[in-house]
Amino acid sequence: MSFRSREIHILIVALFGTLFLLGNAKGDASFDENYNVNWGYDHVLSLNQGREVRLLLDQYSGAGFTSKSFFGSGFFKMKIKLPANDSGGIVTSFYLYLNENGVHDELDFEFLGNRPGKPIELQTNVFTNGVGGREQRFYLWFDPTADFHYYGILWNHYQIVFFVDDIPIRVFKKTQGVGYPDNTMQVAVSLWDGSDWATDGGRVKADFNNGPFEAYFQDFNINGCISPKHNIQCLSQDYWWNLKRYWILNSKQQRAYEHVKKTYMIYDYCKNGFPPI
Repeated sequence: MSFRSREIHILIVALFGTLFLLGNAKGDASFDENYNVNWGYDHVLSLNQGREVRLLLDQYSGAGFTSKSFFGSGFFKMKIKLPANDSGGIVTSFYLYLNENGVHDELDFEFLGNRPGKPIELQTNVFTNGVGGREQRFYLWFDPTADFHYYGILWNHYQIVFFVDDIPIRVFKKTQGVGYPDNTMQVAVSLWDGSDWATDGGRVKADFNNGPFEAYFQDFNINGCISPKHNIQCLSQDYWWNLKRYWILNSKQQRAYEHVKKTYMIYDYCKNGFPPI
């Protein structure tokens, strides 16, 4: 983290306090305990006795992995360090999804690479029953290629909250008449070539002369209600993320959220009304 980005993060935390208990995670799971590689097997490297994984993207393949279990609610987070240097056209994804038997629900973090000197964009999206088009995009207040940062998704019966470190950047509330994900989903991660859309609407392509591209991941603990299909037990307040205090943002979180929207959001499907490019 650069001095400037560290300074900004310290300022945000000083203004709004410790906003979310990332430390609620249980244990120190290795990759193999909770995840399986599902494509690009020879482009995945396990490090530090399975406490860190590197994905590699070259002109031949990217790579990805998914959780062994499906979940009906929870708080899902991972520490990620993005590909450095010239990453235009490259997409690093961390998301929850179900796409089978005609059902498609998805909650996305997608990091859209860029040319040197230009900022990486973070895109979030929410799919319910196959309907997406709910993109919001942000610049980050730090260099996500310089160090690891936490990215997390809180998902309960009342709201979905996207976090960067302990800062909420997006809230999707359960609202009558609006689709809301209620199917069980897997956790998934991938590194892939998104040259057809990711950077400047597809005008910037991945330059594999500057590759291979590497993304690193840590913290493979999962706080979720394991369930192979929709299960009312996953709404139980026996799970901490379903407690009433997590149905809405608290006052500090709300102020931090409004600050991020005002300062770092660069696209909102509700306001802009056209697909981001």
